[in-house]
Amino acid sequence: MARNTGPQCRLCRAESQKLFLKGERCYSGKCAIAMKRPAPGKGLKDRSKKKSNYAEQLREKQKLKRIYGMLERQFKIFFYRAERMAGKTGENLIVLLERRLDNVVFRMRFAASRNQARQLVSHGHVAINGKKVTIASYIVKAGDTVAIRPNSQKLQIIKESLKEFTRSGVVPWLEVDPDSIQGKLASYPKRSDVTDINDIHEQLIVELYSR
Repeated sequence: MARNTGPQCRLCRAESQKLFLKGERCYSGKCAIAMKRPAPGKGLKDRSKKKSNYAEQLREKQKLKRIYGMLERQFKIFFYRAERMAGKTGENLIVLLERRLDNVVFRMRFAASRNQARQLVSHGHVAINGKKVTIASYIVKAGDTVAIRPNSQKLQIIKESLKEFTRSGVVPWLEVDPDSIQGKLASYPKRSDVTDINDIHEQLIVELYSR
């Protein structure tokens, strides 16, 4: 499974905002953005000038791609799949990304971050409708049950992550039973449900790929 193994905080610095790639650790005072560290690389003065339309579109694509922990080729596959669906391509893209198995595991509070959720999936700790699934990009369907497998339910990282469920619950399109450590995709998410990426302008991404 291809993935970005470089420093995560560098990605946040490149976008000049928190992407919350490390889950709860991004709320600490040691966050690169909280410490106001500059963007990586040289030529910062040139990059501070007014951006072109292409630069703005590219930055939106990079932000969304990095939030969901995807590489370019896979992100492009998801975009073209969203383009073939009925409705607005940008909103379809967000919905497809939210339905990725690693994201659903993260949203169900079984993992503290999408990176951690991806690791749980690839290591065989997650089952869908009773069958082990190790593909992080698997698209979960409405009515599917996502569960942590019995032999993995004692993992400390899962127990720690579930504490967030008691504090803030889950998104409205998911149902979770923390005792059995399983949940269900009650309905497909809507763009308005994904409030933590409201600063993403997906229409700019559509315009980028339409060039």
